[in-house]
Amino acid sequence: MSTPGSGVGHGRANTGGKRFISGVVEGFYGRPWTMEQRTELFKREQKWGLNTYLYAPKDDYKHRMYWRDLYSAEEAEQLIALISAAKQHDVEFIYAISPGLDITFSNPKEAAALMRKLDQVRQFGCRSFSLLFDDIETEMCAADKKAFSSFAYAQVAITNAVYQHLGDPETFLFCPTDYCPKVVSHKISVESIEEVSSVLRRPPVIWDNIHANDYDPQRLFLGPFKDRPTELIAKLRGVLTNPNCEFYPNFVAIHTLATWCKATADGRQRDVEMDDEEQDPCYSPQKALTLALTDWLKEFMSTDQPGGHCRPPARLKKEVSEEEPMQTDMGEGSYIPGPGENPLYTAEPLTLEDLKLLSELFYLPYEHGPTARTMLQELDWLKNHSWAAAAETDKTAEWRSRAQQFDGLCEAVVQMFNRLSNAPNRSILYDLYNYICDIKSGVGLARAYVKTLGGQARPAAQLLNTDPEPWGFRGGLSGEFQRMLPCHGNRDLFRHPLMTSVYSIRMFCPEDKMEVQRIFREMQSAGEGKVPMMMQPPLICDGLSAGEIPPSPQCALVLEDEMGVCGYALALTDAKPAAARIQRAVSDSVFQDFPSLVTIQVLPRVADPSPAKRMIGRLLSSIKSSGSRGVFCEVRHSDRRMLDLYPKLGFFKPITMAGLPQDIIAMGTSL
Repeated sequence: MSTPGSGVGHGRANTGGKRFISGVVEGFYGRPWTMEQRTELFKREQKWGLNTYLYAPKDDYKHRMYWRDLYSAEEAEQLIALISAAKQHDVEFIYAISPGLDITFSNPKEAAALMRKLDQVRQFGCRSFSLLFDDIETEMCAADKKAFSSFAYAQVAITNAVYQHLGDPETFLFCPTDYCPKVVSHKISVESIEEVSSVLRRPPVIWDNIHANDYDPQRLFLGPFKDRPTELIAKLRGVLTNPNCEFYPNFVAIHTLATWCKATADGRQRDVEMDDEEQDPCYSPQKALTLALTDWLKEFMSTDQPGGHCRPPARLKKEVSEEEPMQTDMGEGSYIPGPGENPLYTAEPLTLEDLKLLSELFYLPYEHGPTARTMLQELDWLKNHSWAAAAETDKTAEWRSRAQQFDGLCEAVVQMFNRLSNAPNRSILYDLYNYICDIKSGVGLARAYVKTLGGQARPAAQLLNTDPEPWGFRGGLSGEFQRMLPCHGNRDLFRHPLMTSVYSIRMFCPEDKMEVQRIFREMQSAGEGKVPMMMQPPLICDGLSAGEIPPSPQCALVLEDEMGVCGYALALTDAKPAAARIQRAVSDSVFQDFPSLVTIQVLPRVADPSPAKRMIGRLLSSIKSSGSRGVFCEVRHSDRRMLDLYPKLGFFKPITMAGLPQDIIAMGTSL
């Protein structure tokens, strides 16, 4: 886990003024940034008004695991160059060391080794330091327990000794093991900082993990710095962001932090156009985000950015005016398609709207962006109202309209992916590529699912295939473990998680007869109750389910999931012969209003009623097209599961039918 996530650094800066510390922590787990990337960071900080860089990469062995070891000549040369580059761009370089994994606090040799290491770094030109004791065990060794009354006392003792040894460091930051209730804070209030300050007797420095992603390899955070009121600036010694592991996508995190830090730099509140959800009169996260994305777009389109992985865009389309004639000279050897041949692929240029969409799909740890929320809400609604797509109801037009809008949102994601893939600056693209491939795939599955619900296409192979390709399931072993745990999904940002099962409805075929009979027998046994089934009066529909009476043409459907057939819906457009077959007397008035008979059955593993609702909707539509004016069904009193299911389908209501056996209930619906 990243270190002091929205935690506190107990800062002591010996500069004359009250300079507000603002900038970046490289404090994540994973591959550290390159020297070239860090130099580029210093340029950005200087340009945007930030002033600090805290060097604390967890996977620099000599920062943490092998903290006692001095840097080699080659390593020293790199650090000297880095510290010099920071100074050239007016950025304060703070060297952090994290000895807490194995230090013995009570051993003077350990303190000497720590001071020797910091002396070496001081020789490199560094004048600011940080001592970190985060992410370590709180149990002291036996020797330290004898020497110190508490773990806090042990840390304070060695920290004070180091501070005194360094003499007069420009900045000295200290982080204890217990630094904050949450590693990644959703919000930071003025009241919480005032409370911390009263305990520390000095304003703290925030090490903010709001954009850190080293705890989840499938998440990236491209939303704005937010939920930290600008009132905090007067209460703090500084704010440092510990952002995404990937360097180039941090443009937004750092840019918006810089905007936040400048919100009250002139000492006066500025008038800012506010969104309804924004309460800060000095800072608008959405405006800050737009500014950042506008600047980031320029980097995307540039071919001369650092990183060495840039290329010209692939034949970008552009507007051609009358004053600027189209260029037709494509150079010697350029291919020109002939008549009837495929045209050359022409890439669309990346737009600001694409980057806004990208940000909203990869927003912040505790919230999705507006477009992402809309897509989840629409998919949830379309799934739960899928019955409206199968039969003409008062919601059918709405369902189709919303399905079309959802498809448009999915198409926007695909087009964003295509334009990002052709952006000239490949360095940024390569940091984003795994994430945008993943979201494009997930959106594609959702898109295919909705089209299947609407009857526009057969279920996509990746939705129902019993032997799927590896991209059809996510998360590897970690995902398998999470899906087996009872709490999986209970902290999803979308509070109504979509079900993971996908169902297909198709026409009944002769090969399904045995599966339908199996489900019928299985459900008969489950609903038998105290009276054996053979001693109970038969239902008119039993002959249908048992395969003794064939269903009417186009009036038989089966429901399938990834395990196979899991339900069916069968109908007779004329129920009189079936009633006569079991010698059931049904009045002509009933058959006049409800001439047709239906039966539906689903296995208990189909916990969601939506698939059954959609299936019965399609069946009723077929019966209506045959000219029938109504249908009825029969259910036993003892079959509580089906008694609960039929009302949830939204079509059937109890009807009066003379001569019914005592244990049977009849329900019907007009068509």
